[in-house]
Amino acid sequence: MSVALVTGSAGLIGAETVRFFAERGYDVVGIDNDLRSHFFGSEASTHWSRKSLESDVRGYRHHEIDIRDRASLEVIFRTYAREITCVIHTAAQPSHDWAVRDPQTDFAVNANGTLNLLELTMAHCPESVFLFTSTNKVYGDTPNRLPLEERERRYELSASHRWGPHGIDESMSIDQSTHSLFGTSKVAADLLVQEYGRYFGLRSAVFRGGCLTGPRHSGAQLHGFLAYLVKCGIEGQPYTIFGYKGKQVRDNLHAYDLVNAFWHVVQAPRTGEVYNIGGGRHSNCSMLEAIAATENLTGRDLIWSYDENPRFGDHIWWISDVRKFQDHYPEWFYRYDHDAIVSEIHDELCERLSPSATISTPKR
Repeated sequence: MSVALVTGSAGLIGAETVRFFAERGYDVVGIDNDLRSHFFGSEASTHWSRKSLESDVRGYRHHEIDIRDRASLEVIFRTYAREITCVIHTAAQPSHDWAVRDPQTDFAVNANGTLNLLELTMAHCPESVFLFTSTNKVYGDTPNRLPLEERERRYELSASHRWGPHGIDESMSIDQSTHSLFGTSKVAADLLVQEYGRYFGLRSAVFRGGCLTGPRHSGAQLHGFLAYLVKCGIEGQPYTIFGYKGKQVRDNLHAYDLVNAFWHVVQAPRTGEVYNIGGGRHSNCSMLEAIAATENLTGRDLIWSYDENPRFGDHIWWISDVRKFQDHYPEWFYRYDHDAIVSEIHDELCERLSPSATISTPKR
């Protein structure tokens, strides 16, 4: 029996991982205690996703465990032991805004929780593959020092710049920058996963994601901007843009495409690798462009306002250079571009939200 152990299994990436690996014959064990509802409120709860997995995925076993609880985690690792062929760690406190409210919890979840998983992997299934969803926030605000050009609806980096044509690669320094407390806790976890690969030989890989998104995202104001934006458009709720004139750029990667990348690594693992992973030049947008796409789908104007104060440590422009991953795994390719992602989010939310939650105000 090959067991895939997935943390954060009811979240966006975790749930996609559960379905993807189960469809390929793995027995999937999920760990998720819906801490997201604590972070962002009941509207961001992943309870609905857990129920869907338990109903739809044959043999899926869910454990409501906090990754800070090493003793409870050890019971799971001891139970499955060397049957665990991969540990896919997607659980996290994912918001730099929220981290400021409770740095102790943020660091304990992101850093200490990751250390627990690494230690237990080495103790009970050292031959397994360990994959970690990190973040581009490990680079801090260094991307904001790039010579960006302001254009009509977005900021952009000239094609003559080393990172202009393809985006930012893994050579960007993570030092001498303001990371936010969230970025700092993720840096700690990121480096731990690398070190367990380089120092102990664990077959590990770190994925420094851009904007990871998809139709099953429980988007909230503090995390999951694209899903939350489309949700506001459908329900007629107000949306706030924070800073940079709404021209800040994000690359958007569908959860399926990220999990497909996980799959390729599990089939041919390496040791201590780091990958920038995101939509790249293939799939990206500014806030203003995302609003326009949402309005086109809903057929009405989004109700939005502007706060000139950007979120602390927020990036003005981020596009991932994914060529290192593509070089290591040339059979991996994108299934979704930006338009397909937004359309799928819209259709899923329209189906999931109650009919009374939607409005039909005509677009001006």
